[in-house]
Amino acid sequence: MPKVTEEYIINKKKKIIAAAYELCLEKTVSTVTMQDIINRTGLSQGGIYRFYKDIDEIFGDMLADMRERVTIKEDLDAILAEADTLTAGEVIDRIFDMLAENMENELMGIQKIDFEMSVLAMNAPERVDKILAGAKGIANKEYLMRRTSECFGKKIEAGTLTPRIDPMELLAYISSAYTGIQTTCIVQQCYNKMRSDEMFQPRRRFRVLATTVKYLLGIDE
Repeated sequence: MPKVTEEYIINKKKKIIAAAYELCLEKTVSTVTMQDIINRTGLSQGGIYRFYKDIDEIFGDMLADMRERVTIKEDLDAILAEADTLTAGEVIDRIFDMLAENMENELMGIQKIDFEMSVLAMNAPERVDKILAGAKGIANKEYLMRRTSECFGKKIEAGTLTPRIDPMELLAYISSAYTGIQTTCIVQQCYNKMRSDEMFQPRRRFRVLATTVKYLLGIDE
């Protein structure tokens, strides 16, 4: 039997992950099956199980690949690197404009899959725990919360910001608002097909959120 190289294994896994991603865009995540992936890749059932024990292991690698391919980290770091030369309000506007652009570009792609993973977590939490355990890297929202907390925490300590609410409460609010915008826009555009309705465009919703966050941070414009 010929020796299987590491490159061969990596390429096969990439093929399987790509097939899983395509299927998750075409169907809902919860309805994608191992047989779907077998059919899409052309691998035999025995062949695919040489690389993955089950579909949740595939989803774990798929999420890791998504996190690496579509990330806000560099853009966010670039904005925060200028935080000392910008007003706090300008920093917030740039962050939320960047988030809106990212969501618009990936609404029918990674954002859709992320949303459906959240739905799956409500119905099968043990599955999602397993998937996330296999997904290396930091999710965009987690990175956003950590980095913005560091940035604005320094400004609060320096006395240049005086929040109207507890900073931890504000972070919780931003996190839930982000999820709400994501959910609303995806439900309307992916499932209700209301793509032309401006009310359900990420950019408009994030601009409102930016205005709210600036007020809660004590920024009067």
